Amino acid sequence: MDRIYVMQLVRSFQVGEISRRTFLRRATAAVGSMSAASLLLAACQPISGTPRPVVEATPSGEGVGSTDTNMTTEAGLAAGAVEYPGPDGETLTGYWARPEGDGAYPAVIVLQEWWGLNEHIMDVTRRIAAEGYVALAPDLYKGQVATEPDEARKLVMELDMPAAVDEIGSAIDFALAQEFVAGDKAAIVGFCMGGRLVLMTALANDNLAVAVPFYGSPLAPEEAAGVKAPILGLYGADDGGIPVEGVLAMQEALTAAGIENEIQVYEGAPHAFFNDTRDSYRPEAAADAWQRMLTWFEKYLAS
Repeated sequence: MDRIYVMQLVRSFQVGEISRRTFLRRATAAVGSMSAASLLLAACQPISGTPRPVVEATPSGEGVGSTDTNMTTEAGLAAGAVEYPGPDGETLTGYWARPEGDGAYPAVIVLQEWWGLNEHIMDVTRRIAAEGYVALAPDLYKGQVATEPDEARKLVMELDMPAAVDEIGSAIDFALAQEFVAGDKAAIVGFCMGGRLVLMTALANDNLAVAVPFYGSPLAPEEAAGVKAPILGLYGADDGGIPVEGVLAMQEALTAAGIENEIQVYEGAPHAFFNDTRDSYRPEAAADAWQRMLTWFEKYLAS
């Protein structure tokens, strides 16, 4: 780690030369860990005199796991790193956010793109929490974050997808065990690789109230009949990697199996149209997809 470079990043953030997102991206690359970069960010007090976030110790439930003691309160949210037990008792990590103060809220699991648990996914997690949910994003890459396609491709190839589904199940169990979570089922939403994992989890997990894949590779028609939750699928018509024909074939199979579903295909939208850090971002499609997702959450999740 280049300590001088890291300190320069800290200084640039403190004086407003770079954004929070840019700081986290560069700091993660420098220190080799998104969690470490997030903790470094939490310690960066802007020189403008803005008070540091309030440190909050958040309840973690009865022995099921533990939260990071550096949970911070920002814009009405408590957010930070989290640890919880995995399928075999190992320690898993992630990032979560929830409305601060008393009250119980439904749980939403947020699954990363092939880049990893980066600032974009943490931002989405906070945005969902701001809508009145406890949102938890598992770190499926165990602290690794890619910034280039070749790096992301390598991480995807190394990921054991069935094992990842099991780990997602642990995140669901952990979230539902919290005293500030309402209901006995969770929602799940994912993007790109995470969208595919949403569909795989919907085949395997009985604790889902609703599943929302954003441009996740569709299930084969013969698989779709085994889905255990309503499906809202959000896709781009110009996605070069996911032919619309396959998406519509999944929709037909879901409907034939009596599984409630809605598949929205956005004309002119490419893959990753929701990611506002990429050139693929399409604001109108992203805004519509966001509202559809919230409508489905409201319909299916306990309040």
